[in-house]
Amino acid sequence: MKKKCLECGEPLNGRVDKKFCSDYCRNAYNNKIDKDNKNLVRNINNRLRKNHRLLTELNTTGKTKVSRTRLLDGNFDFNYFTSIYTTKTGNTYYYIYNQGYLHLENDYYLLINKD
Repeated sequence: MKKKCLECGEPLNGRVDKKFCSDYCRNAYNNKIDKDNKNLVRNINNRLRKNHRLLTELNTTGKTKVSRTRLLDGNFDFNYFTSIYTTKTGNTYYYIYNQGYLHLENDYYLLINKD
């Protein structure tokens, strides 16, 4: 019994362990797998990229103080960050790659660059 392509069902010729008849079928098949998960990861990465871009634009000196309103005006999403760092004094910095922020009093944030 001849094996068939997992994508299109065409008979396979060649190697015994061959699964696809062409690169097109292989790519099409793999693009269908975990499509929802790929979309989720893509959307999260897009959100992180936008947050990082905004912090980079606002923090040109390496250390800047901005209001929560200014961050929200730039569509900053506080739910997405890549790491958290808590200092010995109990301050919690949230990082998006190398750009971080610390919540201060009166709805202000200290933006820092970890480079």
